[in-house]
Amino acid sequence: MKKTTYLLLTIGMFLMLLATVSCEEKESDETLNPDLPVEVPTEGNTWLFTNPDSGTPQVMNPGSQSWTDPDMVHRTFFRINQTGEVHIGIQASTEGGTSQLEASFAGNTTQVEVSQQQPSEVFIGTFEVDQPGYYHLDIQGVSKETLEFALISDVLLGGAATTATVQFIDVDYFYWGRRGPSVHMSYEVPESASDILWYYNEVTVPQDNDVVGSFYMANGFAEGYFGFQVNSETERRVLFSVWSPYQTDNPDEIPDDQRVDLLMQGQNVTVNDFGNEGSGGQSYLQYDWQAGNTYGFLLRGQPAGDNKTDYTAWFYAPEEDTWMLIASWRRPLTDTYLERPHSFLENFNTRTGPLERMAYYNNQWIKDTQGNWHELNRARFTADATAQAEARMDYAGGMAGDQEGFFMKNCGFFNETTPVDTWFTRPPLGQQPEVDLEALPMQ
Repeated sequence: MKKTTYLLLTIGMFLMLLATVSCEEKESDETLNPDLPVEVPTEGNTWLFTNPDSGTPQVMNPGSQSWTDPDMVHRTFFRINQTGEVHIGIQASTEGGTSQLEASFAGNTTQVEVSQQQPSEVFIGTFEVDQPGYYHLDIQGVSKETLEFALISDVLLGGAATTATVQFIDVDYFYWGRRGPSVHMSYEVPESASDILWYYNEVTVPQDNDVVGSFYMANGFAEGYFGFQVNSETERRVLFSVWSPYQTDNPDEIPDDQRVDLLMQGQNVTVNDFGNEGSGGQSYLQYDWQAGNTYGFLLRGQPAGDNKTDYTAWFYAPEEDTWMLIASWRRPLTDTYLERPHSFLENFNTRTGPLERMAYYNNQWIKDTQGNWHELNRARFTADATAQAEARMDYAGGMAGDQEGFFMKNCGFFNETTPVDTWFTRPPLGQQPEVDLEALPMQ
């Protein structure tokens, strides 16, 4: 009897101990960090900002994984396509000592500590995503014991909101993705038009949309392009370029008989070769054009005989109330009038990839070889490989309004996306360009 009682007591104590251990294991499991299977590389998706939410944020070089300035915000972008909980962490390390960081997501702020000298997972927290779209994780340094706050190689994501595709710039698109998607409008030429001799367009960049790195290309054609740029905080250009028929990215490789020849250039216009996107002849005027003003672009293209074609570009500046010659180029192995009239908007500066910009394109006209003007009021919206690969989804275009005409917009990680190959029609303005073609300057 005593043995039986002792055995029962022993079994009971063992079961109680087992239950206690199970409870402790359950409580311990509940405190473990959740899985974070999605890795967003900071090299392609992070920019360092000062004043990121002000009207004029300063953006430093992209792809930085570490930083030393406590005023800098380490901002990483990604697109979440499903609502629900999202778990967020970082893969981070320090050079030594401990760093205190402040992390912010969707209006929620928390502090985390990084002390590992080898890349390690640091859990930040769980948040709620109430609608699909672009989000960003901000990290700012609070304190550090070495020169740099931390080295962050990836932002880590998990949770129900990440069970659908999470979009970000992967290694195949680091450069182009940081630049952002390019967008285009291709204008429909009326069937009644004969060969196109002249092509006219107007471009207005709204206030605060003249972002460094932007090229607002007005008059694109099969063999070149013509528009204006913001090259730096202190320089703006009106740019006209014509490709050589020889296919190369190195202008030094172009044979002499396939070089684009300069016929004439306007006052203060710089002329040189260009490469890295095909090669050819480039001409530009440094001109301090202003956001909010409307500028005119006029292009002529006509065969010159001997299997050559001449292209000439003029720029109308309302500040000067005059047309200015940019340049005239002769392209060999080409016998054509103007073809494929189009416009585009691109960013050529990776530093400003997270900043939104847009422009209005309006009052497009062509004049054919029969002397008839035709208004171009129907256009097809398209986007480049970066957009079509869904490396970036912040691109849009369409109709802005009766007075503004077509618009194009890109960069900034906004949530509006216009389907590629969408057609748009603007109301005809019915007023052909008031340009005295015979009086245009030739120097």
